[in-house]
Amino acid sequence: MKPAAMWMAAAAAMAGIATAEAQAPATAATAPGAVPAAAMERQKSPAAAEAYIIAPSDGAKVHSPVTVRFGLKGMGIAPAGIKLDNTGHHHLFIDTDLPSDLGVPIPAVDGKVMHFGKGQTEVELTLAPGKHTLQLLLADYLHIPLDPVVASKKVTIVVQP
Repeated sequence: MKPAAMWMAAAAAMAGIATAEAQAPATAATAPGAVPAAAMERQKSPAAAEAYIIAPSDGAKVHSPVTVRFGLKGMGIAPAGIKLDNTGHHHLFIDTDLPSDLGVPIPAVDGKVMHFGKGQTEVELTLAPGKHTLQLLLADYLHIPLDPVVASKKVTIVVQP
């Protein structure tokens, strides 16, 4: 593992969050070495910041695997564990809603919530035939959603057999 990756993994472990490399579910309340929710402060996002899904478009009929491309305006992308003003990294919610508690790190949930802590801006997904929803949520270096929230509109796609 490269030194930067080790540092990011160590920072994530100390914060009690899951990284893109280790997508085991974790919450601020249950992870070893977790930071109490009261100690977490949401980072500010620029007023004009906007996350969006470039592709596929809402209502698209696609075949699996599906390439999902992420867009962001008014901010930059930085890997998890790296604190820089006006930056964050993407989280993709598949067939699920955004979390109700926006003051704690976003947990990784197999098949439902994906973290892109390396700063990735696209992913190839294998989805079963049928209707699916996709939504992006930008979070800070500790996987905590920004304030105000920077999230895409929910996109509905149909995966054809």
